[in-house]
Amino acid sequence: MKVGFVYNDKFLLHQTGLYHPERPERLKFIIQGLQESKLWQKLQQLVFDKAELETIQKIHSRAHINFVKEVCAKARYNNSIELLDAGDTPVCMESFDVALLAVGGCISAVDAVMSGVLKRVFCAVRPPGHHAESNTPMGFCLFNNAAITADYARERYNLKRILILDWDVHHGNGTQEIFYEDDQVFYISLHQYPFYPGTGARSERGKGKGEGFTLNCPMRAGSGENEYIEAFEKDIIPIFSLYQPELFIISAGFDAHKSDPLANINLTEESFVKMTEYVVNYANKFAEGRIISILEGGYDLEALKNSVKIHIETLMKD
Repeated sequence: MKVGFVYNDKFLLHQTGLYHPERPERLKFIIQGLQESKLWQKLQQLVFDKAELETIQKIHSRAHINFVKEVCAKARYNNSIELLDAGDTPVCMESFDVALLAVGGCISAVDAVMSGVLKRVFCAVRPPGHHAESNTPMGFCLFNNAAITADYARERYNLKRILILDWDVHHGNGTQEIFYEDDQVFYISLHQYPFYPGTGARSERGKGKGEGFTLNCPMRAGSGENEYIEAFEKDIIPIFSLYQPELFIISAGFDAHKSDPLANINLTEESFVKMTEYVVNYANKFAEGRIISILEGGYDLEALKNSVKIHIETLMKD
């Protein structure tokens, strides 16, 4: 099966400073791995441009957007790296435009799968997004790529049931906050807990009409594939069957890998294959195969390269 691929060399222009884990080398290693494995020639490269501010503003407040823009302008004026928060979300003068381009790439993925041109797309974008709340950039994230993608899909294509599966090792507090009172986007997260950013308890299930449309599967430090598979079979697969999503979006962080320096979960490349296979099987049942996978975390470069490669190989299976 042909899988779409969202990438642009401009994503490398988002500079975060020396020794920061969310660095351009992450994408360089991913591309290298795909080219070495011959998968590169099999991918359908998507053409896209920056997202319009109106699209971003449907998820993020104007104050949020202006703040990011102003800090990036300050970085340009000072020719420096500036911080959006208390210390872990640095930006450079190019970061605002790069973040808009990342969102634009994810939106192009929606158009590709909803038009029937492709069934599945992997978005190799940065900066990541799932920590960005409606009014707060944080955790390396400027704009919430997955949330904007889901909102665009339902607005543009009138979808009523979208499911975001977030297997990044850190809880996607931003995605949860944005859709916490929403019954058209079901948010599921598997993540180390207690851990950064402090949210993601099992008791957090949504609010108002969104009550019951958030599922958190917190994992203790040291958990591995067996615990993740148990969560899928006990908690997540029943939601797939009950909710019957029209579109699956994966917040695909690969920092739950046993080699990752920022966490304490012990997954392997094969673990990501098994989780991807679950999504592929149920996307084929309920969503005409439609999957958009969006890169989030993953900070050991070799583990990230190998995990993304095998994830994409699995997406290619019918």
